[in-house]
Amino acid sequence: MSPVRVEVTATDGAARTGRVHTARGTYPLPAFMPVGTRGAVKALDSADLEALDVEVVLANTYHLMLRPGVDVVARLGGLHRFTGWGRHTLTDSGGYQVHSLRPAVDDDGVSFASVYDGATVRLTPESAVEAQGLIGADIQMVLDVCATLPATPEVLRVAVDRTAAWAGRARRHHRQLEARPEGQAIFGIVQGGTDPRLREESARRTVELDFDGYGIGGLSVGEPRAAMLEALAATVPLLPADRPRYLMGVGDPIGLMEAVALGVDQFDCVGPTRMARHGSMLTSSGRLNLRNAVHATDDQPLDPSCACSTCARWSKGYLRHLLGVGEPTAWRLLSIHNLAYVLDLMAEARAAIAEGTLAALRARTTEVWGG
Repeated sequence: MSPVRVEVTATDGAARTGRVHTARGTYPLPAFMPVGTRGAVKALDSADLEALDVEVVLANTYHLMLRPGVDVVARLGGLHRFTGWGRHTLTDSGGYQVHSLRPAVDDDGVSFASVYDGATVRLTPESAVEAQGLIGADIQMVLDVCATLPATPEVLRVAVDRTAAWAGRARRHHRQLEARPEGQAIFGIVQGGTDPRLREESARRTVELDFDGYGIGGLSVGEPRAAMLEALAATVPLLPADRPRYLMGVGDPIGLMEAVALGVDQFDCVGPTRMARHGSMLTSSGRLNLRNAVHATDDQPLDPSCACSTCARWSKGYLRHLLGVGEPTAWRLLSIHNLAYVLDLMAEARAAIAEGTLAALRARTTEVWGG
């Protein structure tokens, strides 16, 4: 029996809201997961995330297995105790990061050079499962093959076939693995690029393995939005209604709303915090470039309609000053605001689905963010 169950409390078309039940507790859907790649969301700590009412944080297996090493994380109590985070965690297998390093890929796994010291590292579906078992997140992801887009049909075919084969190996190994937390879930990943037929095939092959949830990978990697949505539309209806549907790597406002409308439940993206560190702010009026000189003497908050702790206390002029002089405090305060914006958008989506008004929220979001 799966340790994960989706409780749907309302729908609006294909969109749905409710709760995801896990061995640890529950979290709402749709949900946005901030990315704490190396065990921390950059510039923030667990108390900051709790204040924002974050429910799930993502960490990356690839980075943690290299520094400090999964044995160290396990020895220090697992990911939750290690990071001081008591709510849900999810670990990405590292497939995307490995893909970006252009590793040597074969049917058994991948070999790549460590970004820290250049040492050769080998990762297989089984070793990825074992590493994530030791890290101890509530949810782990299978190792998959993410093709760079645009890709030829031959490249996409190999990615789909290898991902399916690796998913089967990971599922079997996870069931047998003793060195993992009781109730740890494992999600499969659907690949197929922007080809709807390959997406459908990959979804069916992944669902046959009966995972606890399903990631949708290989999108938001430079393809046109229309192509991404077509691939999503072909995929989501084939995923079980009682399991979470997770679109990996999407965090822009329009992308979030369009995917929610298609029935996606959860998301992650480094975008909001990365943008914040560069002074690119998400607001109810659209994107604001805090580095522009016009904000130097502005005594208003980043967004007058935002209730986050940054907007409640500090002006654009002060925040621009911190950013301009390289004060690390700027990264923290601006990241808090951008995460608050995305989390509030998810809360608006949940309310809109319950009220049957998601179409209006989508329209407003598209109007603000320019389609």
